[in-house]
Amino acid sequence: MIGWLIIACEIGFWVFVLAGLAARYLLKKKKLGAFLLICTPVVDLVLLAATVLDLKNGATATMVHGIAAIYIGVSIAFGHSMIKWADRHFAYRFANGEKPPKKAKYGSEHAKREREGWLRHLLAWAIGAFFLGAIIFYINNGQQTEQLFRTLQIWTLVLGVDFLISFSYTLFPKKMETKGREM
Repeated sequence: MIGWLIIACEIGFWVFVLAGLAARYLLKKKKLGAFLLICTPVVDLVLLAATVLDLKNGATATMVHGIAAIYIGVSIAFGHSMIKWADRHFAYRFANGEKPPKKAKYGSEHAKREREGWLRHLLAWAIGAFFLGAIIFYINNGQQTEQLFRTLQIWTLVLGVDFLISFSYTLFPKKMETKGREM
């Protein structure tokens, strides 16, 4: 059940985003658009409540329950930047907005973006870890919540690998490929 709810929440997130942007740019209703965009965190609260309720009613935690906490952390840490990205592109396509700038693919600007991405990942991890820990503490049954702890261990490993990759661009900046001349 929780797996399907995660999928529904992801769809709900984007429905609120697109509805908010459509209201803002197509219907010219800025207040309605802002309200719909502000509703996106409600989706996270629904998922969190359903996950806790499912576990409190005796379900044994699975990786999917852990993914619910990951989803919430990622949604909070990356949600604003995803909405901002969508807003820029929507404004460009439907409201004669400025063309969104292309992301740097090389050099120090690319390295900076990678570091910032990792810091957002760290924030998502901290939020998700907080929720995982809070659920484990609230349920207070080690056997029932063992998978939540394993999910946190795997995510911590992923965060470490992401750190190595993201910060490697600082030490070894990606260079623009140059095509060799044929003689």
